[in-house]
Amino acid sequence: MSEVLVSVEHVSKSFPGSAGDELRVLDDITLDLREGEIVALLGRSGSGKSTLLRTIAGLIGPTRGTVRYRGDELDGANPGTAMVFQTFALMPWLTVQDNVELGLAARGVPPKARRERALRAIDLIGLDGFESAYPKELSGGMRQRVGFARALVLEPDVLLMDEPFSALDVLTAENLRTELMSLWQRHDFPTKAVCIVTHNIEEAVLLADRVLVLGTNPGNVRAEVEVDLARPRDRKSPAFAALVERLYDLLTGRDPAAVEPAQATPTARPLPHASVGGLAGLVELVHARGGHADLPDLAAELSFEVDDLLPLVDAAALLDLLFVAGGDLHLTPVGTAFTTADIQTSKKIFAGQVRDRAPLVRTIVNALTASSDGTLRAEFFLDLLRRGFSAADARQQLDTAIDWGRYAELFDYDTDSDRIAQTTAD
Repeated sequence: MSEVLVSVEHVSKSFPGSAGDELRVLDDITLDLREGEIVALLGRSGSGKSTLLRTIAGLIGPTRGTVRYRGDELDGANPGTAMVFQTFALMPWLTVQDNVELGLAARGVPPKARRERALRAIDLIGLDGFESAYPKELSGGMRQRVGFARALVLEPDVLLMDEPFSALDVLTAENLRTELMSLWQRHDFPTKAVCIVTHNIEEAVLLADRVLVLGTNPGNVRAEVEVDLARPRDRKSPAFAALVERLYDLLTGRDPAAVEPAQATPTARPLPHASVGGLAGLVELVHARGGHADLPDLAAELSFEVDDLLPLVDAAALLDLLFVAGGDLHLTPVGTAFTTADIQTSKKIFAGQVRDRAPLVRTIVNALTASSDGTLRAEFFLDLLRRGFSAADARQQLDTAIDWGRYAELFDYDTDSDRIAQTTAD
C-alpha cells in the first residue's frame, strides 16, 4: 500500500444553531489520502463536501474525531496541503507573478527563490508570458490557471481542489481537466496526491482513482468506488459508462436507512427546495418521453448540470410521482395520473400525495386542525424547524411547505399577519 499522507478519523462537524442546539454537517467520516492517487469527493449540494475539504486543509477544526498529516494530528492549517478554489480568489491588485508568490512570501521564502519557483510554476501551468498581467486582463480559464500555479508553487504533498472547474465554460473546463491529467502523469508534477470536490459524476470518473460518494443531512460516506480505468479515459467505453451509471444510482438512489415519508418527521425527511411548477414540469418532461428518461441526457438537453435537477427529482420521488433507477427517471402510476389529468383533478392528486408524503406539510395540516380557530403563526413552525435546521434552511423549508400547501389548497398564508390558515379543500 502507498504511504498515507492525510488520514481523517471518525470526523464529525457541527455548527451552533440559533436555538442553542447543534447543526451537524459531517457525521463520522473516515478516509485516507494516499501517495500516488486522486480521490474525488462526490455529492450533491448540502452534503458537506466543501466543509470536509476545509477540515482536511486544517482551515476548520472537527467537532469530533481527528485529522492527521503524516501521522501527526492537526492543530491548525495543514502544512502538507494547498487549495484551489472555485472562485479563483486572486488579489486583483497583484500581478500573476505576485499572486503566485503569495504563499511563498507567507512562508518566509527569500525573494530570489520566490521568483524562481513562481516562474517555474507559471511555466508549468502554461501561463508564461503573462507574469506581469493583472487578473482583470485574464479570461476565467487563465485566472484559474493562476490559482493552480499558486497552489502548486508550494509543492504540497496533497493538492485540494474545491469544484475548480465549475465556474468555467464547458470547453475551458474540459481543456483544463485534460491538462491537469497530463501534468499529473509527469515525473516533475510537484504534488503526491490530489483530492477534488465535485458534483459532476463524469468529472469524478474522468479524474479519480477512488470516488467517495457523500450522503446528506448530515454529510456521511455512503459508498467508496474504485475507478480501475487506464488513462486517458474514454467516455464512450462500456466500462466508463458502467461506472457513471453506478455512481448515478448511488447519488440519486434513496438511502435504505431513510424513514419512509409517511412516518418521517420534518427534520428526518426535509422538503427538497423545489416549486410545484418545477417538479410538475419535470414530471411532464418524463411523461413526454414515454414515461421514462435518462437523467444525464435530460440534464444535457436542458443545458443544466444533473445537480441542478436533483431537487426536482427528489421532490417528485418524495411524492411518489416518479422513481429513479440506474440514472433513469420512471413515472409511477400516480405520476402519470397527475400529469395527464385536468387541472382540478391534478390538484386533488397533488393534495393527497403532499398531505401523506411531505412530512412538514402534514405537520402543518395536523397542527392547524388541532388549533382553536384553524390558524397559527408561521413563527411557531419556524421555531420548531430551527431545532433541526439553520435559520436560513428553516425559512426555506417553511417557504417550500407553504408553496406546496397553498397549491394543494390545504392551507393559505397571509403575509401581513404572518399566519397560516386552514382551508376547506379536501
